[in-house]
Amino acid sequence: MPSLLYKSLTDYNYPLFSTQFLNVSDASPPSSPPPNRNLSCRITSQSMSCSSETPLPTLRTVTIPYYELKDKDADLSLKIEEGFGPNGLGILSITDVPEFPSLRRNLLCLSSRLAALPEDVKKELEDPQSRYNFGWSHGKEQLESGKPDLLKGSFYANPLIDVPTNDTYFIQRYPSYCGANIWPLAALPELEVAFKALGKLIFDVGLMVAYHCDQYVSRGMKMQKDEGLEEILLRSRCHKGRLLYYFPAQLSNHEENGDSMSSWCGWHTDHGSLTGLTCAMFKRNDVEISCPDSAAGLYIRTRSGEIVKATFGENEIAYQIGETTEILSQGYLCATPHGVRAPKGKEASVVDRSTFALFMQPDWYVNRRWDEKLNFLFNCRDEKLKFSEDVYIHKEVCSL
Repeated sequence: MPSLLYKSLTDYNYPLFSTQFLNVSDASPPSSPPPNRNLSCRITSQSMSCSSETPLPTLRTVTIPYYELKDKDADLSLKIEEGFGPNGLGILSITDVPEFPSLRRNLLCLSSRLAALPEDVKKELEDPQSRYNFGWSHGKEQLESGKPDLLKGSFYANPLIDVPTNDTYFIQRYPSYCGANIWPLAALPELEVAFKALGKLIFDVGLMVAYHCDQYVSRGMKMQKDEGLEEILLRSRCHKGRLLYYFPAQLSNHEENGDSMSSWCGWHTDHGSLTGLTCAMFKRNDVEISCPDSAAGLYIRTRSGEIVKATFGENEIAYQIGETTEILSQGYLCATPHGVRAPKGKEASVVDRSTFALFMQPDWYVNRRWDEKLNFLFNCRDEKLKFSEDVYIHKEVCSL
């Protein structure tokens, strides 16, 4: 069985949600792959661009109604496989979640107000010690061109725990995970309430998704109760929400990125377990509008190497699989590279965009039993993850 060297994120610079995996082979025979396994060659971020002249297919995400998702006796294996399996897009969406539409709107409407706060106020919300992974961040990331990303601002916080630990060692060793939330209590007190409410809802629904993922995976591999995705997420203290605000541009041609499919968000594969996403909100002069460019949106690279646009409804919560889950599920659940394309053209000028993502990921410390069984201590040191020969290896690397 080959192994994968997982480099702890503490060894890398910003951004938090990027990773690099290095393949290290050994002589052990491979285990049996999941059924209908469809593997493709490795890809790099440099190969993931496409001319805007080329028509690309648009695919609707697999959807699961909330009433079915919350039923633990429901058999959702076919939909889980269709969305997250080896031949899926690595994404599915949940419909009809109670309170979600209002909670989404409440938070996304605050992003422009946050971005418009005085610079000295936003400076107080920055946290360099966490590599800007708590509080306000603007211009700290880099575009694929290597230039600072001034197109968007981000606000990071843990929606479940304000202070995950008081242990100085962990805070210094893992600042991106163990730092404390920073809220604009005086300048924008509504933000904390709205951020936590939406983040908690997406997390709770995500646990339901994780439960059904475990039911699907357990049909193909032996799995102890505390090894499942649901349990991993339940005991973690380092989930991270990200409120994103894309500033309006006078000329929205994004010539710097040419015809890139990732002009708003570079190609990457989420490194964590499960990512919850909201549909974006667009505004012009503070008035909500529809997306001004039908070609803009979320693009995914499939296992066959095809780039497709993935869509889901405004009132749906989308979930994407991360690389950690792909490895631990032995490839039954698959992560996919994705990026976000900005709208272009005259109609896209002076339009801003707001969205929210919740990155659900394992704790920085995993209990000893899991450590011994998997032969690694997640996020605590560089170790080898043992995985099947047929697990796909992602090699997208951010240019930092």
